[in-house]
Amino acid sequence: MTGKINIYHLYPNHLNLYGDRGNMLALCRRARWRGIEVNIVPVGPGDGINFSSCDLLFMGGGQDSDQKLVAEDLKGRSAEMRRAAEENMVIFAVCGSYQLLGSYYTTARGEKIGGLEIIDLYTEPGKGRLIGNAAISCSLWGPARTLVGFENHGGRTYLGENLQPLGKVLYGYGNNGTDKTEGAVYNNVIGTYLHGSLLPKNPWLTDHLLQKALAYRHQDITLRELDDSLEIEAHRAAFKLAKGRSR
Repeated sequence: MTGKINIYHLYPNHLNLYGDRGNMLALCRRARWRGIEVNIVPVGPGDGINFSSCDLLFMGGGQDSDQKLVAEDLKGRSAEMRRAAEENMVIFAVCGSYQLLGSYYTTARGEKIGGLEIIDLYTEPGKGRLIGNAAISCSLWGPARTLVGFENHGGRTYLGENLQPLGKVLYGYGNNGTDKTEGAVYNNVIGTYLHGSLLPKNPWLTDHLLQKALAYRHQDITLRELDDSLEIEAHRAAFKLAKGRSR
C-alpha cells in the first residue's frame, strides 16, 4: 500500500494537556503500520503555516494562558482555516483547542477571547470543573459505537442548533453537563473534550481521521484491518471506569 499524509501539529509545546501528544502517536503508528508515509510538521507561535499542504491538522488542550496565546497567533489565519475547513481538510481539536474553534470562549476570570469561528459554538465559564472518565455513543458514521476518554474542563460549551455533536453522553458530563452532548462535528472538523489520550483507546476514530485525510488528497486507499486486541482491551477498561464513576 502506498500513500502519504501531511499532519500539522499546532503548538505542541503549549497544547499538550493530559497526554494529548498520544493522539499524534496513534495517528502515525496506525498509518505507518499500513505502509502509509506520514510527514509531521510541528507549528509553533510565529511559524508560517501553509494550509494548502496540510491534510490533517491536530490541536491539543491547553490552559487559558496558552489558549490566549494561540488565539492571538492564529487570528490572522482564521479566514484561511475556515476556508480549509469548508474544503474538507481534516481538523481534530481537543478541549481548549475545541473551544477555540467556536465564536468565543470566556475564561474563569471573565475575559472574553474571540475564537476562530470555524464551527458554530461558544463557551462560557461554569461553577466547578467537569472532571472524570467519560463514555459517549457516536452514530455519525454508521452503527452506534462508543468513545472513551477523560474530561477535565471548567468551560461549558453550547452548540448552534444546526451543529451536530460528536456523540451522546453515556457516562460523564460532555459539553456542558446538562444537554448530554459531547463534542462537535462539522464537515471533517471534529472537536471534543475527551483527553486521555483519546485516539489510542478508540482505534476506529483514529482510522476514520486517517481515511478522511487520505480522501482529502484524492488518495483512494482502503485501510486494511489491524490487530486491535490491545486497543480494545484499553477501551473496555476505560469504559468500565467511566461506567463506575459517581456523579
